[in-house]
Amino acid sequence: MQMSDIKQKICIIEDEQSIRDMYKLKLLAKGYDVTTAADGASGLHLIEHVRPDLILLDIRMPHLPGNEVLKRVRATDWGKDIKVIVLTNISKDEAPADFRFLHVDRYIVKVHYTPTQVLEIVKEVLER
Repeated sequence: MQMSDIKQKICIIEDEQSIRDMYKLKLLAKGYDVTTAADGASGLHLIEHVRPDLILLDIRMPHLPGNEVLKRVRATDWGKDIKVIVLTNISKDEAPADFRFLHVDRYIVKVHYTPTQVLEIVKEVLER
């Protein structure tokens, strides 16, 4: 098996089912291995289990907000270098201040990007 045959793993942590499902379908169609969670606590558990190459992470979610999920992931040896794209409707100015210190690869406000643009950003971040 060549390295190019191994699918890159993406975890989508998003509480809005329609958004979660849409990105899952689009990323699966592009050949990624995609798993999802509907809240921060189950998302953290999923990330620990899957050890993805990339996390698409919402901020405002039930049980555990995105910044807390990321703080816990970044505190681990295996999680400190995972690529993260924050995908939210909260502007950077309104985001929790600790995001600045948690190394996020991209910060995307959902309403400013089409799903196609988000997929391009995912590809770009994973190729870095």
